[in-house]
Amino acid sequence: MENKSHALAAGTFVLAVAALLIGLAVWLTRDSANYRLYELSTKDAVSGLQPQAAVRYKGVAVGKVVRIGFDPQVSGNVLIRIAVNEQAPVSDTTFAVLGYQGVTGLAHVLLDDAPTPYAPLPSGTSGLPRLPLKPSPFGRLADQAPDILMRVDEATRRINRILGDDNQRLLTEALGQIGQAAGQVAALARTLDGTVQQRLDPALASLPPLAGDARAALQSLQQAGQNVAALTGQLDRTLQRVNAEGGMMDQIDEGSRAFARAADQFNLATLPRIQRATDEVARAARLFGRAADSIGDNPQLFIYGSGRLPPGPGEPGFMAPLPAPAR
Repeated sequence: MENKSHALAAGTFVLAVAALLIGLAVWLTRDSANYRLYELSTKDAVSGLQPQAAVRYKGVAVGKVVRIGFDPQVSGNVLIRIAVNEQAPVSDTTFAVLGYQGVTGLAHVLLDDAPTPYAPLPSGTSGLPRLPLKPSPFGRLADQAPDILMRVDEATRRINRILGDDNQRLLTEALGQIGQAAGQVAALARTLDGTVQQRLDPALASLPPLAGDARAALQSLQQAGQNVAALTGQLDRTLQRVNAEGGMMDQIDEGSRAFARAADQFNLATLPRIQRATDEVARAARLFGRAADSIGDNPQLFIYGSGRLPPGPGEPGFMAPLPAPAR
């Protein structure tokens, strides 16, 4: 009877401890947040992504991967269902991309926002909204790997072609020609050195006297410049005196105005008088000429005077002259 009581106590203790462990696990894994389900469909491989993988929005954990399967609507596409905290700011600009952790190869889902909204994707058979899934950098690298390998292979063939036997021989000849050119340059340098020592050094020795002559010429030019500056100053002062108030220019201007006034007075008063006197003299000369003609024609005018003039045609007593006798 005592053995049965010990066994019952031990079983009761084991059950109590198991219940405590289950309760502790439930308490540690409890999650009171509300989640929204979204789906992601992609044709790329999702290696390293497992259920319960983290879902991060700009690096902040906001959910987890619920299920990974195949898309029944698009053959060959992988369908990923994620649960995202309803407090995460998921909008029409949000997109998803797969991220990888270091060298472990484990993947997770990253959510981010684009500058412009995306067109809404049609829902699947489950009726859950779908988010666009962009290819990951590793996926793009895997897609471009064949092209990269092709280019590397082509570059390798070109390098082998460049390093072929013919090109190596040409390169050796080019290096030899470069060495010959370097020797010729050295010989030319030695020739130039001898020319400088034999011809340029005497010419350089004669430069100090030339420099002295040039200095004297510059001093003469400086003195001439000073003289020109003094002459310019004198001319400036003379022009100032000429242009000063009451100076020569003002006097010339006053004389010009006086001459203009005299010319105006001559034109207005003296010239008309001279013209009238000239007309009187001309009239007197004409009268004197007529008197002289009358005296020349009839000199007895001085003795008898002009007398009575004979009647003219149409006047009483007019008689026509007799015709001259024929010869």
